[in-house]
This record gives sequence, C-alpha cells and structure tokens, in this order.
Amino acid sequence: MELQVGVKILLKNPAGQYLLVRRNPKKYPEVGPKWDIVGGRIEPGSPLLGNLRREILEEVRLEYAGDPKLVAAQDILRVPGRHVVRLSYTGEIAGEPVLDDDHLEARWFEAAEIKNLSEAELDIYFKELVDKQIIQL
Repeated sequence: MELQVGVKILLKNPAGQYLLVRRNPKKYPEVGPKWDIVGGRIEPGSPLLGNLRREILEEVRLEYAGDPKLVAAQDILRVPGRHVVRLSYTGEIAGEPVLDDDHLEARWFEAAEIKNLSEAELDIYFKELVDKQIIQL
C-alpha cells in the first residue's frame, strides 16, 4: 500500500481575513471547483514545513516565513493500494496571492463567509475542521 501525506495551511492576513483558493476542475475533476486552503502532497524525504512553504510559494506566490501551528491530521482517502493523510496548519502571512494553473481564483474571506459556505462550495475536509471548530475562525 502506498502512503501519501499532504500539508495544508489556513493563511490569515493582517486584516484578519483568511485565504482560500478555488480548485480548477480540469486539475481536480473528482471534486470540482471547490474552495480550499493552500497546500498539497509532500515530497518524500523533505521536511514537512519545507513542503508547506514550497506549496504556498507554488500555489499563491507568497513566501511564508512564520511558524505554523499544526491543528489537525485527517484520513482523507483510503482506497485499495493507497492511503492519504492530510496535516492542516494555521499561520499568518502578508501580501497578495498570485495563482498557478491549479486554481481558478484566490480570495481573502471573512470568518463568517467561510462558516456560511456549503459542502457543495467548500472542500469537505476543511469544512469538517471548521464545523467541528478544530480550526477557530
């Protein structure tokens, strides 16, 4: 069985808003254009936080120099031959995102806006963390 690990981060700006990115359905046809937090799979053999910083830079062109807080570990996919675990962090960052091709748009959200997004609009694993108040907005 192949084990894969993903790292994600909910980024908060100095104004108290949270950065979400909308997935490109061409890249993610299995989930469609849902809003999610920044991140992706780790490169085996490299440090978790190095991977997190790389994903932030690749996806939104922002350099992350902070100390993120690990808030959750989730089993997000268990299928024959593959198991994916997702580690979710929170952290603060300044700057404006510039997108890669993996996403359709990026936007800073107020906490209430995120809480009001439906499961049809928001990544189910991130929504679970918000709904269970594991991630405090």
